[in-house]
Amino acid sequence: MSKTTMSAVFAAIVAAAAPGAYAQTNTMPATRAAVTSHIIQSDEVRASKMIGSTVYDSQNRSIGKVSDLVLNRNGSVDVVVVDVGSFLGVGGKYVAVPLTDIKTDNNRLTLDRTKEQLQQMAAYQLENSDTGAGKSTSPATGGHLGR
Repeated sequence: MSKTTMSAVFAAIVAAAAPGAYAQTNTMPATRAAVTSHIIQSDEVRASKMIGSTVYDSQNRSIGKVSDLVLNRNGSVDVVVVDVGSFLGVGGKYVAVPLTDIKTDNNRLTLDRTKEQLQQMAAYQLENSDTGAGKSTSPATGGHLGR
């Protein structure tokens, strides 16, 4: 075989292999952290059990109920929304409390604040009519949680 023929054969082999190389390109997103346990752990709490739970002060007095959990774009709980001052859903307001301020004692949610202190806090709006935040199951800007 001549050098020209060898070069042509080599070029044909490279050209034929190129689509296969492109087909093997990974188009999947980066691997996420795997779930390490398939059972709830003792230091975890279910959101469905937390929402609707009564919140108590350090003297074991009822000071409100968990109305909602607000997640940030990383998928972590940003704030716990507590309904304070309402009776049968009337006359109260929502306030935002950092998750780290809520403790679980004796199978109860406790907060080192009084009902009066919560009532003096600024009201928390669960929906933002300017941006549309809080009106759907996804962030107003779209995208993915946990990224």
